Amino acid sequence: MANWKDVLINLVSDVEDHYDLLKYRLRERLGGRDPIQILPYRGYGSQETLYLKGRVLEDKDIQSATESHTVWDNLVNMYKRFNSKEIPYARVLATFDGARQQVVSDIEGFFEVYIEPPEPLPTDRLWHTINLELLQPVRDGRPPVTAEGHVLVPPPDAEFGVISDIDDTVLPTDATHLLNMARTVFLGNARTRLPFKGAAAFYRALMRGRQGRVTNPLFYVSSSPWNIYDLLADFFNIQDIPLGPVLFLRDWGLTEEELLPVKHKRYKMETIQNILDTYPDLPFILIGDSGQEDPEIYYEVVRTYSDRILAVYIRNVRRRLWRADEIRALAEEVIEAGSTLILADDTYTLAQHAVEKGWISPESLPEIKAEKELDEGPPTPIEKLLGEEEKEEGPTIVINGESPQETKQAVERGAIEESLDEGDKDSQGPPKVIVDGEEDN
Repeated sequence: MANWKDVLINLVSDVEDHYDLLKYRLRERLGGRDPIQILPYRGYGSQETLYLKGRVLEDKDIQSATESHTVWDNLVNMYKRFNSKEIPYARVLATFDGARQQVVSDIEGFFEVYIEPPEPLPTDRLWHTINLELLQPVRDGRPPVTAEGHVLVPPPDAEFGVISDIDDTVLPTDATHLLNMARTVFLGNARTRLPFKGAAAFYRALMRGRQGRVTNPLFYVSSSPWNIYDLLADFFNIQDIPLGPVLFLRDWGLTEEELLPVKHKRYKMETIQNILDTYPDLPFILIGDSGQEDPEIYYEVVRTYSDRILAVYIRNVRRRLWRADEIRALAEEVIEAGSTLILADDTYTLAQHAVEKGWISPESLPEIKAEKELDEGPPTPIEKLLGEEEKEEGPTIVINGESPQETKQAVERGAIEESLDEGDKDSQGPPKVIVDGEEDN
């Protein structure tokens, strides 16, 4: 017998689908003639299969962020993003190097392309282009609708891959506080939302690896809705963060599986598993934050792929002591599973560990440190309006999987101390250093 919740969810989802389809047909009958666009999202693949997701929407003429944009401009653009008009059951033709595939969008306008390259892919670049053309609907008086989708395929000399959270990891959204998150997301733009200290330089160093070549792939996972994809793309370009597929966990609407996008942990785990299974010979570094469930999710990944996770890097965005205790317990389990977990207040501490392990070049440290100091500069006027980051507790830095001698050397050279700003040093005394489950204050 079906669960009543499942029956209710299916019923509500069916009602919403029929309502969306009715709205679309009504717009068409009333002469809806707004231009249509194909919005491809960066995909990923291998020599065997290329995967690309995209969406067919009415073009709302959303403007890219500029320095002159006001809070009102940002709010109007965000309204346009969330008031999207999807084109259901649109037919899209995807072509790549002679291979062709027709796909049909779903009720929300989403489509997925799985295409097999007819010839071996060149190995001297990361990105490959899939051409997209809208076959139906065709609106009179409008030019053909086309787009280019870009798919990442790691070359054979890739040393490792990186899977990174976005929310409160690459950029601050304060995802653990809904009011603060809404204020930042809706009133800010790609030029006013700065990454955490030194993040862009650290990610560039990871992409270049120890050999200094652009070969290591980066994948980004976000709990944000697909509607802000263009905002994230602008943010990455403006902040010079390496590009990579951005994989959103859910569409923020009613579906056959849930009324709201609440099954965060399950979807994130499945998304990460898909990436790891696509590249069975590639080790990975996982990067997240302490605010939501990243440490718990990454621990499950380490358990499942114990021989393929080089390290788990967690940004310390929640300073409450009870959360640090939880992460400490997880760190001990991560060690037992064969990997390393580090909780740090900024990217410079993580970068020093990556240098020690030979994953990035030592020459990248000055750039990361300089960018970290730049990111610590005074807030812009819009950032003052949005509010400054709150400091709840003194940070806890967890260094696991290292020998006590290695940790003492890190303390002696100042790696631990440099991760704290002046306010943190005075708030809660010296940080805790946890080595294989033993504290050394």
